[in-house]
Amino acid sequence: LIRLSTIEATVVENKKFDSAFWGLKVKLIEVTAKVLKVVGYGNVILLAQCRVYLLKTRLPYIRKIKPLLDSMADKETEFPFKLDEHLCQSIERAMVSLILALPSSDQADILVNWMSSVQLRYPNLSEAFEVWCCRTKSAKRRSVEGLNNVGNTAVCL
Repeated sequence: LIRLSTIEATVVENKKFDSAFWGLKVKLIEVTAKVLKVVGYGNVILLAQCRVYLLKTRLPYIRKIKPLLDSMADKETEFPFKLDEHLCQSIERAMVSLILALPSSDQADILVNWMSSVQLRYPNLSEAFEVWCCRTKSAKRRSVEGLNNVGNTAVCL
């Protein structure tokens, strides 16, 4: 994954190769979608730190490429490299599943990163954010109730 991320960063940011690598960029997103899908839905089990790394490397890449592809498709009607809506939705669903399966602190890190980005439109992780908020409130409420019940327990000898 590290080597692929380095190659992707070069491909994304090197403007002189833009026209030659659009097909490669789309294929990388398609492969990313498949990886996210099998990991996000539990078909392949990875450690939490690997899943976090996967999200932290894929999310910025997809965030950079999708607007570029969309703008190129808007400029050139014959532009052959487009992301279809089904693929985009599949990526979003897989990312949401993957995020929700992470420990809460990792979820928070990824969601804070997502919210601080200018590109909030895609991928839309608001479902993961809402679930994380509900879980966090519920966990806080349970811990407060647990602390209150500790003082009320009777001691039997």
